[in-house]
Amino acid sequence: MEFIFERIYVPNNHSFISRKLPLSSNARIHSHKNFELNYITSGVGRRIVGDNISGFEAGDLVLLGPDLPHCWELLDSENNEPPTCIVTHFSENIVNSDFFNIPELEKVVDLLKQANRGIRFKVENDTEIREVLSAMSETKGLEYYIGLLKIFNNLLKIEDREKLSNPTNQSSVFSKNIDKINKIYEYVFQNIQEGIKLEEAAAVLNMAPSSFCRFFKKKTGLTFLEYVKNVRVGIAAKLLAETDKQITQICFESGYNNLANFNHYFKSNMGKTPSEYRKNFR
Repeated sequence: MEFIFERIYVPNNHSFISRKLPLSSNARIHSHKNFELNYITSGVGRRIVGDNISGFEAGDLVLLGPDLPHCWELLDSENNEPPTCIVTHFSENIVNSDFFNIPELEKVVDLLKQANRGIRFKVENDTEIREVLSAMSETKGLEYYIGLLKIFNNLLKIEDREKLSNPTNQSSVFSKNIDKINKIYEYVFQNIQEGIKLEEAAAVLNMAPSSFCRFFKKKTGLTFLEYVKNVRVGIAAKLLAETDKQITQICFESGYNNLANFNHYFKSNMGKTPSEYRKNFR
């Protein structure tokens, strides 16, 4: 099954192109310099942003900052409609441009700075946003930028927002090694249930385990073990909120083989036990 993208890319020279791109159900984790706004128009699947794993469906709207690893993996279509989304890219330098350096756009700049963790906007009525994004794929020049400002204006009105990923190291050193880091992220997500082994992760980069641990901490600001724990807790939180599965089953599905350890790490990360966390969604 293919996921059809309608992509708008705005490089540093403030021009853009519009094209459709296929994405297989086996989407790979990747990152790029630009900001990205991803709006799902049809389709159901799994979204990975940093160390966060969540589901997506039609109406899902996420803003990503530069260099933030991510992928949208298609699992199913909806009502036999072709799975589609609108992806808008715009330059990472937009926050430093003279055009945006005015008081009226101060809140927009602040929002973009928060996007380094990925922001999911919970939209009840997304008709206007969908229409503006769709129109932007057919426009250019001034009309395009007017559309972009309309989108920012709509995003600022949405108070129900969720930051998806834990903070990561966004230094230039991290950016230079993003391909290597993405390979490790992909290894973790592919093996989280079967079991993560330090030796295997190190082998992905042809490193000795001790060298790999130093490399990962230096580039991400987290130890490899901390990162894996964050991913496991993220999976568990999603299952607790969205399913009626037994907590013991969720423990094993999120990669833990000991319920006591699962309860301990979940509470230390989320501030609540798994059962207490689940009550928030009942």
